[in-house]
Formats: sequence, structure tokens, C-alpha cells
Amino acid sequence: MATPSALDRTLAALADPTRRGVVDRLRQRPHPAGELAAAFDMSPPAMSRHLRVLRQTGLVEERIDAEDARVRVYSLRPEPFAALRGWLEEVESFWSGQLGAFKAHAERTRGPKGRRS
Repeated sequence: MATPSALDRTLAALADPTRRGVVDRLRQRPHPAGELAAAFDMSPPAMSRHLRVLRQTGLVEERIDAEDARVRVYSLRPEPFAALRGWLEEVESFWSGQLGAFKAHAERTRGPKGRRS
């Protein structure tokens, strides 16, 4: 079995609704782990597991709060999202081409007033 690519790991991490919710919150601004746990009505250890997955896939980064070394603050990293966007653009381009070809075929096979020739 092939080793999962970075894109595979990104998609697997984002498959979980809680992790997608964390990403949505982090789009607004960086958040401490405790704030994220509270926002999702989740225990700190449970949130920590979600944050670990997001960190291991490179979607988020962690820094230590300058005022309190016990506090971890999380923020999004742009690189994995750029890779995901690139892949999605390729898929969209493929489907746009397929739909364009279908439209051209349908127009060629249609006779006058919309009847097939």
C-alpha cells in the first residue's frame, strides 16, 4: 500500500466535523487550546487530540503564549490549504472541460428547433 500523500492526510484530517469547525474558528484569528475546547463543549484532552491531528498534518501551528507558558495558541498554516486549493482547481478544470464537451456534443446533435437530427 502506498504511503499517504500530504493531500491525503489533509483530506483525512478535514473529514472530521470537529476539526473542520476548529479550522473555521482559526480562520477568524488564532485561539488558545482552552478557548477552542470551551467553544466546542469538549474536554481539553479531547480537543488536544483534534489539535494534534491538525498539527501533524501541518494545517495548524502551535506557539507558546508569551505571557503564560502553559497556554498553547493555535493558528492556521497557509501551505496545506494552497495545495488543497490547487488540487480542487484541477478537479474543477476537468469537470468544466467534460461539461463543455458534453454541451458541444449536445449542440451538434440537436437539429432545428431543438429536435435531434
